Amino acid sequence: MVLFQTANNHNHLNIPRKGLSPLSKTPIPTFSSPSSPTPSMAKQTIQNAESIIKKWDVNSSSLTSVTPLFHHNRKEAREFLKCVMDLRGSMHFLVSQNSSPHDLVLAQNLMQIAMKRLEKEFYQILASNRERLDPESVSTSLSSDGSASFHYDDDEDEVDQLKIAGESISEVERVSALAMTDLKAIAECMSSSGYGKECLKIYKLFRKSIVDRGLYLLGIEKFKSSQINKMNWESLDFSIKNWLNAVKIAVKSLFNGEKILCDHVFSASQTIRDACFAEITMEGATNLFKFPEIIAQNKNSRPERIFRLLELHGTISELRPEIESIFNVDLTSAIKSHALSSLQKVGDSVFTLLINFGSSIRKDSSKTPVPGGGIHPLTQSSMSYISSLSDYDRILSDILSVHPPAENPPFPESYFNNPTAIEAAPIHLAWLILVLLCKIDSKAQQYKDVSLSYLFLANNLQFIINQVQTSNLQHLLGDQWLSKHTQKIKQYASSYELVAWNRVFKTLPERTTPELSHEAVKDCFRRFNAAFEEAYMKQILRSVPDGKLRDELKVSIAGKLVPVYKEFYETYSRISNGDFVRISPDDLGNYLSDLFHGTRISSSSLPSPSSSHSNGCLLR
Repeated sequence: MVLFQTANNHNHLNIPRKGLSPLSKTPIPTFSSPSSPTPSMAKQTIQNAESIIKKWDVNSSSLTSVTPLFHHNRKEAREFLKCVMDLRGSMHFLVSQNSSPHDLVLAQNLMQIAMKRLEKEFYQILASNRERLDPESVSTSLSSDGSASFHYDDDEDEVDQLKIAGESISEVERVSALAMTDLKAIAECMSSSGYGKECLKIYKLFRKSIVDRGLYLLGIEKFKSSQINKMNWESLDFSIKNWLNAVKIAVKSLFNGEKILCDHVFSASQTIRDACFAEITMEGATNLFKFPEIIAQNKNSRPERIFRLLELHGTISELRPEIESIFNVDLTSAIKSHALSSLQKVGDSVFTLLINFGSSIRKDSSKTPVPGGGIHPLTQSSMSYISSLSDYDRILSDILSVHPPAENPPFPESYFNNPTAIEAAPIHLAWLILVLLCKIDSKAQQYKDVSLSYLFLANNLQFIINQVQTSNLQHLLGDQWLSKHTQKIKQYASSYELVAWNRVFKTLPERTTPELSHEAVKDCFRRFNAAFEEAYMKQILRSVPDGKLRDELKVSIAGKLVPVYKEFYETYSRISNGDFVRISPDDLGNYLSDLFHGTRISSSSLPSPSSSHSNGCLLR
């Protein structure tokens, strides 16, 4: 296989080879070479190495050529690594002593045989443990400082070596830990022997394929702006939701685990491990963090888009500490910069959409009054939007603190009554509601009937308050805001009553006295009948969707009208002999109970009161 081919052209004697990697200058601390060697000792070392290395020659015809050394006999694997390091030391000594070229050539050939074997072992360990070298196992197999908590030691039992923080580990963790230790030992042995490039090539090719496949399985595609712009909302929404789930796994597990493994295997050289990790993750991570930027630039006009952008911003912000920690060196700074750039562009897009939303409220040009003074569609859609935005108050505050809108009114702190009011999100949401209220005020002027305009204002403000009370807006705006605007509803309701029912109220004398003549009583009843019929025929068409406000209006009107009429009726109804009395006090209560349901009637004369209120219970 190409991966296992060593550079056979390097039959020179300058060992280790120059220019391969900084690891070539780093000795393996676990295996030491003899101190103060002699020519005879060096020659003996080469002879000892020959028997061990040739036994595991991948080009031999023996069974060991296809048998994994580290899986077959771990003690012999440790001896093999020690043999290679001793051979390397002897080669350096012979070069310094200008010894016989024959011994050096033999040693060089043995070194190449050993490196081929270690290349093969390195790849086999990576391949056979690909499922075990997952982030969780990798993290567990390392101590808090990122180093392995066990090592090679010929004098210790292997099982006893695999203790982490004084506790035994599971079989899966044990196998993972052994694999990581073997990879590290082989990498250091090959690199210090001048074969660092071969080792790194195998590692980068294999682990990059793991990362790329992991991202593929997470559904991370290489999107272009043109592809995103052609997507319908359902497809785009699905892609965003998938990315939101995938990026957390990619950062917390895939990239984090890969960095832990890379840092461990190539712990001898920070330069090498940083370069290795960068090459493995650069393409996949760049593609991953490019997606939010493309979404931010997309011009899809669906209202839901802002909420997906807020989720993108929130997710990247949440992962930001880990992103900065994982991609924390110069070689991976481009990845970190790309992620932070996407965060900024998503925030810019959210801010633009918020400003456009406020502008769209002010520019709403609908001219048709809502029948019955009910809830305007603009109020419904705007408050649905604003109350949904309140669920993202923390993210909004982060975005708005960087983009303070110049048009925001300087709300005094007393406008709110909770600590969060000093944050940007509550202020901006309160401003959006104020923009809506101003627009609703202007739309109230579309009604020719002044009483109906007041009822319209009361209805819409009540709807806004209901939306505040049933969403996170209540927490953000506070009780003082609610109290202030609830008082406004009472003012609107009072103004409505005065304009709509005052003529009816005035038809009845303030005090009932027995001195009224028959004609005066008759005239009073006739004026009351006419005024009430005219008011009723108008007000029966009015709509008050909120049940509590509807009942409060009915009770208020009845409280002002029924007692006075009842007293007048009981005093003078006998005088009229029933000639011009059309409405009894009970009927009056029933008529009032029928109000504010938006009922349409075809007759121009006063209909019979609803039988459902035949007891007049509202007024008794």
